[in-house]
Amino acid sequence: MKNRKFILLFALLLGLSMVLAACGSGSDKEEKESGGDSGSSKEAANEDFSAAMVTDIGGVDDKSFNQSAWEGLQEWGKENGLEKGNGFDYAQSNEKADYIPNLNRLIRDEYDLIFGIGFELKEDLQKVAKQYPDTHFALVDDTIEADNAVSITFKEHIGSFLVGVAAAQKTETNKLGFVGGVDSPLINKFESGFIAGAKSVNPDIEVEVEYAESFGDPAKGKIIASNMYNNGIDIIYHASGGTGNGVFNEAKDIKQNDPERKIWVIGVDRDQHEEGQIGDHNVTLTSMVKRVDVAVKNVTEQAMNGEFPGGEKLEFGLEEDAINVATTNEDAMTKEIVDSVNEWKEKILNGDVEVPQTHEELKGFIDSL
Repeated sequence: MKNRKFILLFALLLGLSMVLAACGSGSDKEEKESGGDSGSSKEAANEDFSAAMVTDIGGVDDKSFNQSAWEGLQEWGKENGLEKGNGFDYAQSNEKADYIPNLNRLIRDEYDLIFGIGFELKEDLQKVAKQYPDTHFALVDDTIEADNAVSITFKEHIGSFLVGVAAAQKTETNKLGFVGGVDSPLINKFESGFIAGAKSVNPDIEVEVEYAESFGDPAKGKIIASNMYNNGIDIIYHASGGTGNGVFNEAKDIKQNDPERKIWVIGVDRDQHEEGQIGDHNVTLTSMVKRVDVAVKNVTEQAMNGEFPGGEKLEFGLEEDAINVATTNEDAMTKEIVDSVNEWKEKILNGDVEVPQTHEELKGFIDSL
């Protein structure tokens, strides 16, 4: 009888311990799936996170915003012990028809976050974002409407205004040039800001504007630049991605043949000082630096940590230190020019100057000078 009671008691205790173990196991699983509060569970949730990007036709080596975006993704990968093709990657687009296939390939490869670099990917990225609600997407340089996508934009007009101030201080002919990629609201922001900045210093300055209608045609950029320099323009600001490489090439060719001639290029997106080097000379006056790399890296980190800003529209500017004017060429960017740029920068930050973003706003701005 005692033995029977003992057996029953043992069976009861054994069953209870199994129930408790199962409950504990379920709790641990739930904590892992939700991210938990512990560093180890967060690490487990992040260890397989991956991110990739699709370039526009300018390509990943455009020395401009595609390259800057790739550098940001590479920096994130390096900090997390990842390698290209194993945790992060890019898909090169050589024409617009490549956008959808490239996006679909990265989706099939199960990347957690996919960037579309450039406003030209907007329509295609919008389409795939709706088709694949479980994947996170990000669009650089335009806005997208989707809960699983974030829009990353910049205050390019303000940075362009400041390099316009620098150009107005530097020019000896009072003739400036602007070379745009595709005529669009985005590139119109660069154009409008640049002209406003230059004319704020000298209303009589002339600015010639021409669009190449491509972000990947350096040959067209070179022809446009040649015509501008031949017309007495001594400083060209380009906002044209890979097309701008042709602007630099033309300026360097002229400088090589006539080292005493004072002509300049203003770079865009990255500090393009290296692109202007020709022997002992450098034709890069300055660059309007747009930190696409910082934005890409920050958004990727947010997504990896379970804080993806889906549905939000992020805008980066002076306040976030995401828009800058390069001063690498210290011989060209004199203290007087840098001081003037900083003075106008303070006026903008204080709200004393509202920089135009469109042709219509630019007209009103110029009329008020």
